[in-house]
Amino acid sequence: MKIRVGFGVDVHRLSKGYDLIIGGVNLNSELGAVGHSDADVLLHAICDALLGAANLRDIGFHFSDTDPQYKGIDSTILLTKVYQKIVAKGYNVGNLDCTVILEKPKVNPHIPKMQELIAQILKIDADSVSIKATTHEQVDSFGEMRAIKAYATCLLVG
Repeated sequence: MKIRVGFGVDVHRLSKGYDLIIGGVNLNSELGAVGHSDADVLLHAICDALLGAANLRDIGFHFSDTDPQYKGIDSTILLTKVYQKIVAKGYNVGNLDCTVILEKPKVNPHIPKMQELIAQILKIDADSVSIKATTHEQVDSFGEMRAIKAYATCLLVG
């Protein structure tokens, strides 16, 4: 049995006039994440963790932000494509451990829905998808609500 560990991180600027989609769930917020796709910081970090663990480079290599076909794309589609790539390389997801950094709105009430959606895409149990949320206590760009960040680690087994 082969075991691989991956790590991913993503950051997006926050601004008015955009949706705030985290883990495939649209949160009601006056500020949203700015990006070429739907700017789902959590799913992007998970994609990078999975790709890194399988030694398949990073999300930008596979889904360039200069490619018009990915403009506004739903990041659940990107995660589905990444999952297909790791399965083709002979791996399955063991578990994920993720952290979202956002001052507000509160992420915690939405975590169960995020876990279910991510687990469904990756064909694992929701208990294998850990999502935590924290603030930056009003410090720096994250605490001042100018940006959102997510970290993800994963275990792949093959």
